[in-house]
Amino acid sequence: MNFILRDENAVFYECGFSCDNVVFLKLGSEAFFITDSRYDTEAKEYIQNAEVIVGDRRDLFITVREFIKKSNIKELVFNPNEWSLAKYEKFTLDLDEVNFKQVPNFSQEKRIIKSDTELDILRHASSIGADAFDRFAKYLNENSLGASEQRLHYEAENILKKQGEYELSFSPIFALGRNAAKCHALPSNDSLEINDLILFDAGVKYKRYCSDRTRTAQFDKKINFSKIQTFSDAKQQKIYDTVLKAQEAGIKKVQTGIKACEVDFACREVIDKAGFGEFFIHSTGHGVGLDIHELPIISSKSETILEEGMIFTIEPGIYLPDEFGVRIEDTIVVTNGGAEVIGQ
Repeated sequence: MNFILRDENAVFYECGFSCDNVVFLKLGSEAFFITDSRYDTEAKEYIQNAEVIVGDRRDLFITVREFIKKSNIKELVFNPNEWSLAKYEKFTLDLDEVNFKQVPNFSQEKRIIKSDTELDILRHASSIGADAFDRFAKYLNENSLGASEQRLHYEAENILKKQGEYELSFSPIFALGRNAAKCHALPSNDSLEINDLILFDAGVKYKRYCSDRTRTAQFDKKINFSKIQTFSDAKQQKIYDTVLKAQEAGIKKVQTGIKACEVDFACREVIDKAGFGEFFIHSTGHGVGLDIHELPIISSKSETILEEGMIFTIEPGIYLPDEFGVRIEDTIVVTNGGAEVIGQ
């Protein structure tokens, strides 16, 4: 298959290196990493199975078009999600002899089943993330009473990065009480007080691969981010126990050969039966890898058949507007025997 890539992680998957100004071309048996002179030295040091070509920094597509014309190929596969309409129209303007075939997310499809090496990296990333949760809990117990969500969000980022050793999978979510009722809450000026509910969703990268984890807990100066939690508020305890039971049902359901929607249903059924179905407002999970959101999608509409080596999150939640929200998330690997939960 002849194809062109622009997405950094998709390019990295093909050749072991990427940067913010690159076009990757696969033409027959040949592969070309086309970048500008700023990245030439590093690219040649790290790239595998591709030739490094230095193009015009202002417009790499001048060089790309030359390669395509010289190759005499008849078809080139591309992911339309990587292109703006303007860029695509300009690029293809006088390449009428080439059939540009749209295949959405074809790189993500190639990456849906992870290799043993990738799974080991992802396990390690999850372990690093779990350790960061423990270090953040220690910080909260010793330093956080009266601090704002904004300040604690800032401190969480620093702890996750471990003095610059790691990059973040995404900007963490740190939410208190009512703000936790928003799935992707932005940090506010609300201050942390005793018995406040805390929702914390965060991850780090290891060798470019992402971890992802969410915990909900009550702050009592002895906070931890295990999944065994006690709340002083009876309603919060009921919601928490329901979400935990839903997550356990989803994990138990995982096995090769079933559809991803069956995992979603297993979680959703528990929450529906408890009377909170309308407050579970997102999909059950998503793939994790070089991107924080990859395939497979674990949703009510997903017909993907689970296979050994797939890795994704299971993260049911209940969100009561103007009250609080609870989400519990782990990353799991599909194995011969069912599900391996990593980074617990």
